[in-house]
Amino acid sequence: LPSMQTSGSKPCPCPSFKLREVASMYFTMIAVFLVILVVALQGSAPRGSDFPYKVPLDPQGLLELSWNVSYPEQAVHFQLLIRDLQFGLLFGMSDRGEFENADLAVLWSDGHNSYFGDAWSDAKGQLHMDSQQDYQLLGARRAPEGLYLLFRRAFSTCDPKDYLIEDGTVHLIYGILEKPVHSLQAINISAVHRGLQRVQLLKPNITIPELPSDMKTMEIVAPDVVIPSQETTYWCYMAELPDGFPKHHIIMYEPVITAGNEALVHHMEVFQCAAEFDSFPHYNGPCDSKMKPDRLNYCRHVLAAWAMGAQAFYYPEEAGLAFGGLGSSRYLRLEIHYHNPLVFKGRRDSSGIRLYYTATLRRYDAGIMELGLVYTPVMAIPPGEDAFILTGYCTDKCTQLALPAAGIRIFASQLHTHLAGRKVVTVLSRDGRERQVVNADGHYSPHFQEIRMLKEVVAVLPGDELITTCTYNTEDRSRATVGGFGILEEMCVNYVHYYPQTQLELCKSAVDPGYLHRYFNLVNRFNDEEVCTCPQVSIPQQFFSVPWNTFNRDVLKSLYGFAPISMHCNKSSAVRFPGEWEKQPLPTTTERLQEPVPRCPPTPGPRPAAPVPLNLGELRKD
Repeated sequence: LPSMQTSGSKPCPCPSFKLREVASMYFTMIAVFLVILVVALQGSAPRGSDFPYKVPLDPQGLLELSWNVSYPEQAVHFQLLIRDLQFGLLFGMSDRGEFENADLAVLWSDGHNSYFGDAWSDAKGQLHMDSQQDYQLLGARRAPEGLYLLFRRAFSTCDPKDYLIEDGTVHLIYGILEKPVHSLQAINISAVHRGLQRVQLLKPNITIPELPSDMKTMEIVAPDVVIPSQETTYWCYMAELPDGFPKHHIIMYEPVITAGNEALVHHMEVFQCAAEFDSFPHYNGPCDSKMKPDRLNYCRHVLAAWAMGAQAFYYPEEAGLAFGGLGSSRYLRLEIHYHNPLVFKGRRDSSGIRLYYTATLRRYDAGIMELGLVYTPVMAIPPGEDAFILTGYCTDKCTQLALPAAGIRIFASQLHTHLAGRKVVTVLSRDGRERQVVNADGHYSPHFQEIRMLKEVVAVLPGDELITTCTYNTEDRSRATVGGFGILEEMCVNYVHYYPQTQLELCKSAVDPGYLHRYFNLVNRFNDEEVCTCPQVSIPQQFFSVPWNTFNRDVLKSLYGFAPISMHCNKSSAVRFPGEWEKQPLPTTTERLQEPVPRCPPTPGPRPAAPVPLNLGELRKD
């Protein structure tokens, strides 16, 4: 660790100081010296094993972030590797990856002197030094591969200018300073080379189960793909299990990333194909190509999903995901999302997912159940909405009928919407009282979807309700967004992973179509522009012709909040369980969960609202 010392200040015309000002400056300098001393005494950077999570921030891999999570301390420790340091770096967090209203740690240099500080940006993107310095610098060291910067940040600081680190997606932002700057305020964000990366910062602290001695591995990789020279590509590859492959349990999986492509492989999924087809054609090409066989659309049962920043996924020691054997397709489809914003040409890749499986079957088969809204256009979002809410129900009537007496245990979850989705939450309710959040993502992004292990297993008993709520933003749209499969249509889904497997594969709802018809009739009574409700006009067309004034918006919100629902309580064969499922009353909630109150860290010692000087030597001048 190089020595760090207070750098000389710029010469300036100085007026005479009053005694109070001199004393204030003296104590501030003493405090700064103490901070520098603490930084200098931290010793060498912790070992790589101390930072189990790692992600490249930029497409070239010049910035690499590693981190660990301390739940006892309620803090995240960051290690940022800067491979090609120029004149500094901005790193931070914001609601959706914007550089306005962001919470930032900033390293900057005038070419001679370097500084580190906690800052925030206002609505115009102007940087300000934070009066409460909550990004705590722990150390800096040069190594052959670049500069390592170590710093710490509490989950919650109770500083209104700071980002609250929560469960779910975090939008990390970065900016590279390519020219010397003489002060924090002189940094022009609009001129900075910048970008964003999405991660789940608060990884669950889960004990890794012991793996069996007869465990085998299988790599599902797309061989020798030439990554197309365009920003976004979805690549599909068909794989096949051996003939007569008996039933096994998948007990773990992890990514296999071709070295050098860590910043290009954005996410991957392995799907099992439908068992009703005896064979599937081989294919290795873009998923949106006209050459892709239509039958590949019947490969939709998720076996594994990975997104950038995710680690290996482990099943609980008492359960495994069945594949192979009777009633199970031999055909698998690997889908890889390549994100290539710098449009590299000729880059070859053989990435995929490594499955770990065993022939010694565990006590339970794991299952996957869909919660939320049915894929139907009766659920719609008006245009120009900043936070429109839709809710899907898995009712007590369905769980009472379909779940075993001892219930099920949910251990993982994958949230899903299309492009307008901004927040997703599933809550377990029992006897009308909300009991537990199953999974929540207040900064959800449709561009970052992964199967996440839950911090604690959620027990669901017969008669419980599972309520999934999605929040959408359609401010950039000029007509209604309806539910459906298209990317410009919407979904609200939580794929929950649980054991023991039951026949219940889908537990979702939608508003009763008859009540929606009454809505369109009401719109016609109160508006000059008529919505044609004749049978030959589709529901999407009816929504597209609604004049979206305040009245029509509010009535639609009210309709979704009180109208009866059509319940889909479905077996894996897409057949509903026996019973009456139409015009079901909305579940009533008599007691809601309290919003968690952020825990403020203990008041620290003096941390002046001033940057920490670092001695990094003279930085380069190109």
